[in-house]
Amino acid sequence: MKKTAWKNRIRKACREAGTYKPYFEGVIQTLAEVLEKRDEAQRTYEKGEEGLLIEQTNKAGFTNYVKNPIVSIWEDMNKLALNYWRDLGLTPAGLK
Repeated sequence: MKKTAWKNRIRKACREAGTYKPYFEGVIQTLAEVLEKRDEAQRTYEKGEEGLLIEQTNKAGFTNYVKNPIVSIWEDMNKLALNYWRDLGLTPAGLK
């Protein structure tokens, strides 16, 4: 989903929860950007041939399995987005 669509969706959710304030626009903008990047990372992962783990050869020449970096990016964006959702009062904990 594009950033503009995310902004509209976030604003709507804030209004429905009764937490929307015009001065939250900066936070809404940032959250929309994070969600757009998260979606992009997910699309990249889904298009790729690699799974959750990929092979990586270290300096000594040994091959190990490590978490796919695109999955790590997706997880980081998801955690960051959750913090913003909470700050906007859009999670059960944040609404309290």
